[in-house]
Amino acid sequence: MATTNEGSEGTARRGRPRSFDRDAALRAATMEFWDRGFEAVSIADLTRAMGVKAPSLYAAFGDKKTLFEEAIESYLREFGGFIDRALEEEPTARRAVARMLHEAASWQTLPGYPRGCMLISAATNCTPQSNEIAQGLVERRNEGIAAVERRIAADIEAGILPGDTDAHALAVYCTVVLHGMAQQARDGVDRATLETVAHTAMAAWPAETGDIPG
Repeated sequence: MATTNEGSEGTARRGRPRSFDRDAALRAATMEFWDRGFEAVSIADLTRAMGVKAPSLYAAFGDKKTLFEEAIESYLREFGGFIDRALEEEPTARRAVARMLHEAASWQTLPGYPRGCMLISAATNCTPQSNEIAQGLVERRNEGIAAVERRIAADIEAGILPGDTDAHALAVYCTVVLHGMAQQARDGVDRATLETVAHTAMAAWPAETGDIPG
């Protein structure tokens, strides 16, 4: 009898298995936050989109802020990874940024998905209570600038770009273009136009003067 009771108690402590697909629920939450932003999406909106009850949402994901942070990570894995791939795979900073901007034109206008970039649009017009969310996205965007700046600085050091190139200013410029493209995509600008913007933006880059790897 003791063994049976212990097993029953253990089962009770473990609770029932989840009756929903956590990955699908997270994806639905990501789409809501991406489309409407953190502040505008309520728990009722999330439970409806995710197909779960509020207690299940809290048990699986924690509170709304915690769910949003996980949604951001999910977004970056599925939709934002093209930036890191370009910076890692291309032989020069210029080619990496050109690829990044051209791929942004595609990713930010995917049919059937919210337009633009979640890192830019998901925490606009936040109340003071959500300042932590907004500041977290600022930090992530600044990390992106720093990553581009490091690639530019490496090319300056290698003699690929002129020695008087301002790595920080050029990295900020590229990010301004990227963010502007995201907003234009959200406003309905088509992919072809954004591709042209990406091409035009690269005309501002200093000419590569040294030996190009690969």
